[in-house]
Amino acid sequence: MFTEEDNQLIERTFEGLRISARKRCASDQQYELVLKAYEFANEAHKGVRRRSGEPYILHPIAVAKIVVDEIGLGCKSICAALLHDVVEDTEFTVEDIERLFGAKIASLVDGLTKIKTALDNDNRNKSGRQTSLQAENFRRILVTLNDDVRIVLIKLADRLHNVRTIQFMPEYKRDKILSETMYLFIPLANRLGLYGIKSEMENIWLKFREPEAYEAITRQLDRIMSERGTQIDDFIAPIRTELDKAGFKYKILKRLKAPYSIWKKMTAKNIPFEQIFDIYAVRIIFEPRGPFTEREQCWYIFAMITSLYQFKNDRTRDWVDYPKANGYEALHLTVMGNGGNWVEVQIRTERMNAIAERGIAAHWLYKDAGIGQADSEIDHWLQQVREILENPDMDAMRFLDEFHQELVTSSIYVFTPRGESKTLAKGSTALDFAYCVHSEVGNHAIAAKVNQRLVPLSQVLASGDQVEIITTDSARPRREWLTFLQSNRARTQVMDYLKSDKKNSIKEGMDLLDSRLAERGITERSRVIKKLIDYYQVPGGKDDFYNRIGTGVIDLEGLDKALRTDLKQRNVQMWGVKLLNPLRNLGRIDKKDTFLLQEDLEDGTISFNIAECCSPIPGDSVVAFIEDDGIVTIHKKSCPVAVSLASKEGHRIVSARWSKHFQMSFLARISLEGIDRVGAVSEVTRVISQVLGVNMRKLRIDSHDEIFEGTIDLYVHSTEDLDKLIKALGKVKGVERVKRVDIN
Repeated sequence: MFTEEDNQLIERTFEGLRISARKRCASDQQYELVLKAYEFANEAHKGVRRRSGEPYILHPIAVAKIVVDEIGLGCKSICAALLHDVVEDTEFTVEDIERLFGAKIASLVDGLTKIKTALDNDNRNKSGRQTSLQAENFRRILVTLNDDVRIVLIKLADRLHNVRTIQFMPEYKRDKILSETMYLFIPLANRLGLYGIKSEMENIWLKFREPEAYEAITRQLDRIMSERGTQIDDFIAPIRTELDKAGFKYKILKRLKAPYSIWKKMTAKNIPFEQIFDIYAVRIIFEPRGPFTEREQCWYIFAMITSLYQFKNDRTRDWVDYPKANGYEALHLTVMGNGGNWVEVQIRTERMNAIAERGIAAHWLYKDAGIGQADSEIDHWLQQVREILENPDMDAMRFLDEFHQELVTSSIYVFTPRGESKTLAKGSTALDFAYCVHSEVGNHAIAAKVNQRLVPLSQVLASGDQVEIITTDSARPRREWLTFLQSNRARTQVMDYLKSDKKNSIKEGMDLLDSRLAERGITERSRVIKKLIDYYQVPGGKDDFYNRIGTGVIDLEGLDKALRTDLKQRNVQMWGVKLLNPLRNLGRIDKKDTFLLQEDLEDGTISFNIAECCSPIPGDSVVAFIEDDGIVTIHKKSCPVAVSLASKEGHRIVSARWSKHFQMSFLARISLEGIDRVGAVSEVTRVISQVLGVNMRKLRIDSHDEIFEGTIDLYVHSTEDLDKLIKALGKVKGVERVKRVDIN
């Protein structure tokens, strides 16, 4: 039972939600319904505690607070958030909720209950088809976009609070939740315009996945804040003067770039913190005034700022004329401040800012009021989502991968010959455009004209292109189109057509597989085919398998992995110990236990496999996955492949930690750059091999314009050894920068 102190904590926490609900509810009747939902949920969860030891009811209250304050949803959503765990965790039913709170709130709670059941299901079902099961569970989550988008919005609030308190989770559970969050929930929050939620979840992910990087970046940001604190105020002062002269009603906000955003740029561009220029950002939010349009006033302020500061042309982003697919509108520019630092400036109206902060909820609010774009990009995107969800033939695993790609892909804007704007994913081709116009246009396309120039259908489009599709009645979809089509809708249209000619598809699939097997010198087919059918999880036998290959549903990308029976440990080298048996079948491992990564000094075997996608070494934060044959594969926690695996195959996760001592060495890569001089490279290699006694595997150095740069692959025992090596190389004359990079 709860103590008096617990009850006081509950009441204090609810008081914050009560104040927010009072402001948001349109009537006393709605407000009373929120109070009733709280009292019901509090009684239902009475005596129950979270892993942190706090009363469980604090979680629904926190979720409801996010729903109203950070997303901007109303009474029914607040009630659903308070009640979202009642059906799953207590004896009450959806029918009880409907009887007490009405059909709509019951429907929201029912949707949230199904999502929770889906996410937990992989921990309960131990069948051999869990991979498909988890993907199908995620599909069930996304289907709620068709039912009521508020269900997904409340689920995002629930996930945000769960990651805020993730330190109380066991490590294997933490890895699964963080991977799901990065793979699905963060892109989903971004696509729905919930930037605050997206950014906070990203930073939490970084804090637990790459704790050293997070701490280092945070320290750097604190240092910059203390050293340059007044510079940003000096930068803003003349902008305020000009805005006041022009008579604008406005507010200016200042902020530092988020740690995750900095880390991502450092990782993607392989640059140090010092080369991240736009650490500071300034946001101007103004109240538009007649008779000029919002767009015209944004560009007026843009001109005002560029008259004060030099701007970087290639860093201008016009999301006023061309809003993002999630409805985001703003004008961004990067200018050089007086202190020699680049500053990003964001220009928004109050309406644009509300949509940027609260995403789809604010978009609908303004749309219903007749303000802003009546038919925005986010409506088009939701329609595309519905088309994907309504396709009955799409395999759950392929659906999840393609939906993830849909979430993270940037957009471009192209035009029809009549000037109508169409939104496509970045990297889309002329054929993608054809299917965007109409399925029949795509099915009968033979070529295209881009900006009046004749091009093939595979031509990649750029923003601003004007595209005309050339068709003929005799043209039909071809299987090779699948090699360059980008959009899910177009690929589905082509595959649907190809499936109608199944006989030819089976023959094409058989011929294609035979040629791939022949390339690998494999002649015995029956045993291999059975193995491949099991690997690709094809329930319909050989004909179904060949048909899927022929239509492109199975692209044989993982053929080598499917055929491989003895995984080779190419990223590990032994020192003085013969590697007799690289992998040992471990049998069943309890994922709640922490698996110790170590070598057997008696026979030289190791009990794990190093993932080649990220090449972790002792000292790295790692996550382990149990393969079907009992082998444990080790990934870095920040590895994108690991994130994807954990999202689809969470049941395979096991916590892992390195042993303190290894006789073996692990492959790592460092990059160097510096001022070229006679003997510089020789000095670098001498330090590595002679002074430090490290064995190099591969060296690539390029020299041009008195600058050298390159990479060195070498074997080290741990991150500690690698850090010592990097520090030593940094002292070599001429070396300007040396750091560890991923092996791709």
